[in-house]
Amino acid sequence: MMRPPIATAAGRTWVLLRGLTRDSRHWGRFVGELQAAFPQDRIVALDFAGNGARYAERSAIRVADMVEQARAGLSHKGVRQPVYLLALSLGAMVAVEWASRHREEVAAMVLLNTSLRPYSTFFQRLRPASYGPILARMALPATPLDWEQTILRLTSNRPDRAILPQWAAWRAACPVRRSNALRQLLAAARYRAPPGPLPVPTLVLASARDRLVSAECSRTLARHGRADCVLHDWAGHDLPLDDGPWVVRQTARWLAEKAGSSEAI
Repeated sequence: MMRPPIATAAGRTWVLLRGLTRDSRHWGRFVGELQAAFPQDRIVALDFAGNGARYAERSAIRVADMVEQARAGLSHKGVRQPVYLLALSLGAMVAVEWASRHREEVAAMVLLNTSLRPYSTFFQRLRPASYGPILARMALPATPLDWEQTILRLTSNRPDRAILPQWAAWRAACPVRRSNALRQLLAAARYRAPPGPLPVPTLVLASARDRLVSAECSRTLARHGRADCVLHDWAGHDLPLDDGPWVVRQTARWLAEKAGSSEAI
């Protein structure tokens, strides 16, 4: 199936989609870094039901339903399409499903540290070494700070502990219910990508030292999806947190390369 050519234009709209139990605030300084690189573009960060501003809502158990949540969120904000999706982990699964279901709404995707069935095994999609800390936090009483310390250790290879009080305050103000975390985990675990090449131009970025998800998941996705793939050599799962400027540089370089090809973006 041929991908539609996308014309280069000033004033793109970037839609940022986060991963499991995280919300738009967790993009942190990355939003400013992306905006500085593309000053004419609009950047919209969305929350899924159960997270952030929508913490009181019930999370979806299907990635397809998360797509519809995101589409409704854009409609409410008056965002015009097609949009450029930049998405991390579970958010990247939502991006793939969105582009597959509504190809005319998505110009291109940048997918960060994600994993998809049927391309990767369960033990690649969630590395066994991460099970202990996650299960311990879910089984035992924990403060917001306890939770955020565990998440930072698992997702960052250059942890900035100065952000922990802010993260803990966000969790206290907008707590993610355990049932919602499990529903999101179920959505991620059961999601199966549509067969064939990815429907829109796609850049896959991955961290070689990701301790949650094997970088092999991204390599395999790029190979089967006929996408471009670049690996970061030291960052953790939260690639925008550890090295946001690198993500921005790779994205800008990729867009420039595509602009000079038959698959202009």
